[in-house]
Amino acid sequence: MATRRSAAGRHPATPGSQRTRGAPIGPQRGGRRLDHVPPLRCLHQWAPAGRACGRLTRKSEWGSRAAASPVATVAGAGPSRAGRAGLRRLALAEALRRLRAPPGPAMGSGPAPRPALLLLLLALVVLLPPLPAAGERRRLACSTCRGIVDRFNQGLADTAKKNFGGGNTAWEEKTLSKYESSEIRLVEIIENLCDSSNFECNNMVEEHEEHIEKWWFKLKKKYPDLFKWFCIETIEVCCPAGTYGPDCLACRGGSERPCHGNGHCDGDGTRGGDGSCSCNKEYTGEFCLDCTSGYYSTLRNDTHSVCTACHAACKTCTGSSNKDCQDCKEGWIKNEEAACVDLDECASSPCKDEQYCLNTEGSFSCKACHASCVGCTGEGSDKCKTCASGYMKEDEKCTDIDECNLPEKVCIKENEDCVNTSGSYKCVCSEGFEDKDGTCVQTVKPGGEVETETTEPSHTGHEDL
Repeated sequence: MATRRSAAGRHPATPGSQRTRGAPIGPQRGGRRLDHVPPLRCLHQWAPAGRACGRLTRKSEWGSRAAASPVATVAGAGPSRAGRAGLRRLALAEALRRLRAPPGPAMGSGPAPRPALLLLLLALVVLLPPLPAAGERRRLACSTCRGIVDRFNQGLADTAKKNFGGGNTAWEEKTLSKYESSEIRLVEIIENLCDSSNFECNNMVEEHEEHIEKWWFKLKKKYPDLFKWFCIETIEVCCPAGTYGPDCLACRGGSERPCHGNGHCDGDGTRGGDGSCSCNKEYTGEFCLDCTSGYYSTLRNDTHSVCTACHAACKTCTGSSNKDCQDCKEGWIKNEEAACVDLDECASSPCKDEQYCLNTEGSFSCKACHASCVGCTGEGSDKCKTCASGYMKEDEKCTDIDECNLPEKVCIKENEDCVNTSGSYKCVCSEGFEDKDGTCVQTVKPGGEVETETTEPSHTGHEDL
């Protein structure tokens, strides 16, 4: 029996077949158009704005075209780091091609002068960002793959309770198989795996889309862990936890407990790195088994090490108390019992005259004296060595002198009142008067009448008294 072509015109389908594996993804399957299925967006979002998807296929025409270009972005979005690196490679390659090519008709109107090409090459080398190192590219590839799997799993959760959306779910699932394992669901998930401006993600999905489809239709039950099957075993951009590098070698300390559980293995879980350990602050050494300064060992064998903080007085120690110090920290000193005790720095009077010294464990600080003091031994007006001007000693404290109540008048000008302040006083014009060139004159209204209500008086201060 002759076969006929599907509605998309690309794949043969036998009449009456439920679906044809490999047919275009979307509402066309085996020549049957499912008008009730809502139209899906393009599988990849590289299509130019305003261009409709004439058909939705596993290998998007625009996705393939974008994969050939290192800068795949949507309108208004700048190229990503990898996109800029790709642009750099293409531009350098084109410049080199032009530099090496002999003059001829293939070059159009003739090649650009070689000095200009050399300048172009120099500008590209200087201005464009450097390409990431091989190890960094491997780490980035694993991170990208992990992100894709995370978004895929999120897509599974988001579509868990959905259906074909055509209004006749029972007929659809009887005729088209269940939505749960359908191609429609796969497309909806793949569409949201990458942000449109993420070149690394979109490129990886485009390049390995067939692997994802193979897992979805054939291997999902046998290999339920998509990350392990896809990122580690299939496209080989990641390693199992506790291993690193192109060959997924065990980290120092072993893959079960990298760095003996006391640090981080460089390249752990990726195809990059060198497997060396970056130890936690308590630990040091190649395998993170030794204790750093300020910590002592409470457990140590071939596979485990536990380091505990020394006493606050110890720089190095063998135990938990200040008597176990091997060396004292700065600000501490050993006493006659060989224990590290606080050094009282204040005994040597390290602070300025207007400050007092406050001793703390292992250190000290200088604090400002009270405003009533000239020199002090501590906080407050009762710790003054001498009272400041405008204050006097009263009940062992330096208290303010009320100059306005002294027998001898301090504000002697006519129409002046005295106002007391802390440590001083000020002279102000009386109510209904204002200061004019150092003299208190009666306030006059704009119309020429004398002001009977007071305005804010001008002040003649004596803050320095």
